[in-house]
Amino acid sequence: MQLLTDPTPPADLALPATALAGLGTRPFGVYVHVPFCATRCGYCDFNTYTAGELGTSSSPSSWLDGLRRELDLAASMLGRAPAADTVFVGGGTPSLLGADGLAAVLDAVRSSFGLAKDAEVTTESNPESTSPEFFAGIRDAGYNRLSLGMQSAARHVLKVLDRVHTPGRPILAAIEARSAGFEHVNLDVIYGTPGERVEDLRASLDAVLTAEVDHVSAYALIVEEGTALARRVRRGELPMPDDDVLAAYYELIDEVLGSAGLRWYEVSNWASSDAARCRHNLGYWRGGDWWGAGPGAHSHVGGVRWWNVKHPAKYADLLAAGHVPAGGQEVLTEDERHVERVMLELRLAEGLPLEALDAEGASEARAAAREGLLVESELDGRGRAVLTDKGRLLADGVVRRLVP
Repeated sequence: MQLLTDPTPPADLALPATALAGLGTRPFGVYVHVPFCATRCGYCDFNTYTAGELGTSSSPSSWLDGLRRELDLAASMLGRAPAADTVFVGGGTPSLLGADGLAAVLDAVRSSFGLAKDAEVTTESNPESTSPEFFAGIRDAGYNRLSLGMQSAARHVLKVLDRVHTPGRPILAAIEARSAGFEHVNLDVIYGTPGERVEDLRASLDAVLTAEVDHVSAYALIVEEGTALARRVRRGELPMPDDDVLAAYYELIDEVLGSAGLRWYEVSNWASSDAARCRHNLGYWRGGDWWGAGPGAHSHVGGVRWWNVKHPAKYADLLAAGHVPAGGQEVLTEDERHVERVMLELRLAEGLPLEALDAEGASEARAAAREGLLVESELDGRGRAVLTDKGRLLADGVVRRLVP
């Protein structure tokens, strides 16, 4: 692996011809990172900043100026870049930009890359910074998919997570979004928060079903180093999430969502139909290309990966000086690309072609099937390694076996 760790000018970040050769034959997406939040959630380790943390060093206006410059540089570097199949605006809290700000973001992507005719265009939103007028505005701007941070319907769970929205607001926001014309709406759920009881999780799932969304993402709480939550756990104020409880909660989520017609298509994601699946994330999982714009955003094109500097002020300064705001770059070896393919594709309900494994990996796949971790009939019938329900709970361990 070739690894660079200093901010580099455009000439140093030029992509090799081998990476650009297949551009357009794989899905191509644009990710935009909005680094602004009203408050910092105790469990979050994303690259986000409150107004108090930034002071006068950065603002949504200077960030947007930098974003436009980066997208123009990106289109220039990629040459005949394909129109974006997908756009995903994440953060942070993109909805803090308001409908006009998010319209300006999408206009910048259109100006630099263009959008495919059937492009999926998603923005994340915090329920507390949305309204019927907001949803109508971003729908008119061209957004056609929405992801809302719900996390839990239990007030005491939200308090542990330092979430500021009221328990019922995400459901109302989802209903407002559908009324504004959004066919595809996702709700994010976090399970395993210290103090969360099984009845709390059931209440959250009941609320999700009430909202009649067509997509749900459910993630086990991870205590990330450097967060306020990690400090509370270290001081003994809160217990670490229990693995057995997390497994039982995952099984409950899958059972409830599956009974309601939401089927898993990736270990942590459920959708009501193929059309409801997040195409942008599928591009990641299937080895597609994407340009990540914004402070701290990651990009990947043809086996070359790089990431931007994190602080919004440094990001904007580098772009104002004509530099790509890269903080590091790596060129993946064939072995590394193989490991990533197994790790990501195995998490999908469609599984991984057995032919993608070497002889030892294929032998391990058959052993895993005998142990009930992979679907034996899929191995024998379609030649694919597909996780069983049990295998989904142990997916990371299965990956380690298939790429010894």
